[in-house]
Amino acid sequence: MNKVKRLAKQQERRKYRVRNQLKSGGRVRLSVFRSNLYFRCQAIDDTAGNTLAAASSGELTGDAVRGCDAAAQVGRLIAERLLAAGVKEVCLDRGEYRYHGRVKAFADGARGAGLNL
Repeated sequence: MNKVKRLAKQQERRKYRVRNQLKSGGRVRLSVFRSNLYFRCQAIDDTAGNTLAAASSGELTGDAVRGCDAAAQVGRLIAERLLAAGVKEVCLDRGEYRYHGRVKAFADGARGAGLNL
């Protein structure tokens, strides 16, 4: 099998394994996506099947629009939006990404703003 296809298949398996473990919990799922330029997240209610809130590093202005600082700011932004919507407890859906670097900074930023992960 081609190396690129093999790695893509491993990522897909990892993503679904993490996501299926979280869906059984019944809490709102905080899904993250990171690319080279942006860091995006959205809060998904799986029982109702809708998105409660979303945030992206594209919304940020100033010096910290990339890297761990931007991810932490996005975490604080989504936490403020969820707390305003009345959601206090969520579970982090890290997808195929490791809990390291920007994903960890995002989670710490959301916890710092008062969200229970």
